[in-house]
Amino acid sequence: LGIIYVRKMEFITFSPEIHCFSELLDCSDGDEEEILVCGEDLELNPFDGLPYSSRYYKLMKEREELPVWKEKYTFMDSLLHNQIVIVSGDAKTGKSSQIPQWCAEYCLSARYQHGVVVCTQVHKQTAVWLALRAADEMDVNIGHEVGYFVPFESCCTTETILRYCTDDMLQREMMSTPLLNYYGVIILDDVHERTVATDALLGLLKDILRSRPELRLVILTAPHMSSKLQNYYGSIPVIRVENKHHAEVVYSCSVQKDHFLSALRLLFEIHHTKEKGDIVIFLACEQEIEKAYQMIRQEQSNLNPDLGELIPIPLYPTKQDLIPKPNQDKQKCCKKYRRKVLLTTSFGESLIWIKNVTFVIDVGVERRKVYNPRIRADSVITQPISKSQAEMHKQILGMSPSGKIFCLYPEEFTYKEMKPQLPAKIQESNLTNMVLFLKRMDIAGLGHCDFLSRPAPESLMQALEDLDYLAALDNDGNLSEFGIIMSEFPLDPQLSKSILASCEFECVDEMLTIAAMVTAPNCFLHAPPGTEEIALTCWRKFSHPAGDHFTLINIFNAFKEASANSASMCKYYSNEKWCRDYFLNCSALRMAEIIRAELVEIMKRIELPISEPDFGSKENILSIKKSLLSGYFIHIARDVDGSGNYLMLTHRQVAQLHPFSSYYNTRRTPEWVLFHEFSISEDNSIRVVSEISPDLFVELVPQYYFSNLPPSESKDILQEVINHLSPVSTMKEEQKTNNDNKENEKFSQTPTEQRCIIQ
Repeated sequence: LGIIYVRKMEFITFSPEIHCFSELLDCSDGDEEEILVCGEDLELNPFDGLPYSSRYYKLMKEREELPVWKEKYTFMDSLLHNQIVIVSGDAKTGKSSQIPQWCAEYCLSARYQHGVVVCTQVHKQTAVWLALRAADEMDVNIGHEVGYFVPFESCCTTETILRYCTDDMLQREMMSTPLLNYYGVIILDDVHERTVATDALLGLLKDILRSRPELRLVILTAPHMSSKLQNYYGSIPVIRVENKHHAEVVYSCSVQKDHFLSALRLLFEIHHTKEKGDIVIFLACEQEIEKAYQMIRQEQSNLNPDLGELIPIPLYPTKQDLIPKPNQDKQKCCKKYRRKVLLTTSFGESLIWIKNVTFVIDVGVERRKVYNPRIRADSVITQPISKSQAEMHKQILGMSPSGKIFCLYPEEFTYKEMKPQLPAKIQESNLTNMVLFLKRMDIAGLGHCDFLSRPAPESLMQALEDLDYLAALDNDGNLSEFGIIMSEFPLDPQLSKSILASCEFECVDEMLTIAAMVTAPNCFLHAPPGTEEIALTCWRKFSHPAGDHFTLINIFNAFKEASANSASMCKYYSNEKWCRDYFLNCSALRMAEIIRAELVEIMKRIELPISEPDFGSKENILSIKKSLLSGYFIHIARDVDGSGNYLMLTHRQVAQLHPFSSYYNTRRTPEWVLFHEFSISEDNSIRVVSEISPDLFVELVPQYYFSNLPPSESKDILQEVINHLSPVSTMKEEQKTNNDNKENEKFSQTPTEQRCIIQ
């Protein structure tokens, strides 16, 4: 008799947030115990050559119950005879977890002679979770046969045969390997989300497929996208997968005046009925997710313990690392029943992986960002969700025979107010990063991209203009040497330019810290009601008079010091407690550490100098400001009335300081500021603000950018500064060239020809 041992998964070291995410979304009833299974035949796993564990057979029975499983033969046959296969399926049918495993079997049958499998995801959390699930179901080890690579985190080896990644990471891989020769099957998942990176991949893969006839492309999408994709790629097979059950839909009599409070009231009503099952709430925006999370936790103490415990789980589609830790207080934990409440937005459908969801609450509206290229800022608009989104919300309950969805809007609202589907992100986003990527791909001969939806022409022109201002393009419109180096960084081009400028000004160490902190999620926690003044007092301890960018350096350095202290005094202190004491987000600061380490590796790889840290000296502060201005001269504003009303230099929008700014609620507000981010919303605000001087601005700004600024009082002030500085430049030029007086007089009337240090 063969004896099969249940093997425990050998996990690579993960960040605490990944462990927490898996724990929160784990729907098993208890811990798996090691058992011995005896059988007459010892079946070996073809992926690692080891005997299958008993858990493999248990999970196989669950996999065979998935709606997608009955399409396995059809899919494998289509993959064998076609270069492109579309799988059009309802939500939660198992296509994202099973089809990549079938593709791995396909590559295994070909002995990997054409490459391995990669599957893209829109969200980082989804890529990690699917990799963990696939490794478990395939009975292999995560980080070996199955792995993932997401922004600033990789869990793969050269032996990994199934890789999950985010769509932007596969896009970045194309810069070094344009034909993606390492892969035999490429799977694009959640194509219906229409992200900028996915749309770019759809276009570029058209050319790659022509160059590599052996390559296979599998597209996983919602049903409403299948016909558009067929028209785009031509005559290709489409496999349709449907859910087993249809949820009961309950519409409200009228549109709710306050959809947020209505959703929470309904949540507690469901909980009081004692009906079992987890709940998903689709809210309008991520701010409402945070608000609902806090309110549910506060209300928990007022609930009848006999009803069980409500466990709110916020799932942020964009804040990809803010996953709260579950309550570790076992005394307060209800032993009778634990009901998970998943809080997300209409864009977070793919983040939901709990099996026993029985109730869905859909507010029917969303608050999303739409980029305005004229003012180079995001406008936040509130509007009804699309019909396709509403349908996918219902499909979440497809595996539940008694599922019920509560729509907080009347049925006629669906037909009268909802659009069939939302525009592609490529028509509503800042395209500077994408244009930089396509310019980089033009070097490899793949610059022509046949987009599924045409990008907004105004956004394309603005992106090209900004790249030109940043010296990323040469006179022919191709990438300059600086542009090529900028494309190596997984950052906004303006931030990449600031890092390159810091090499010139010898403040690389500090600039890398700033880059990591503004790229990571916001490090400031929203203070609970009644503790706002305490939080402000704590934050002021890190405040730097030069501005928020410098305050972020102080916070990062203090966090590193606290981490070092917690390592030596782990029994008495921890950096988590330190963060709680100062109302800071530990997860965000850990992510900043990871990002900074990755940026240091990139600097070393492309052989750029890293200066020694010198934070605090006057010369260093000035150098940091010069570096920031080299990339963010477009993000300049002036206080026009001395009361904190900042007018943008590039347009006539007025904004105020964000409450998290170190200048907020202080007596001194700087007149001229450089800001990292500006969005048009209910409370127009500029985030991460630092003071700059007009003299420094005119010294560093490209002259052709300044000349293109619209007329304003601020521009007149800057012109006076230029006129004041011009005679100095003229005297230097006169001593250097000994030109005649007429020539000098003519020259003194013009501004300095080239004011950008790194061009």
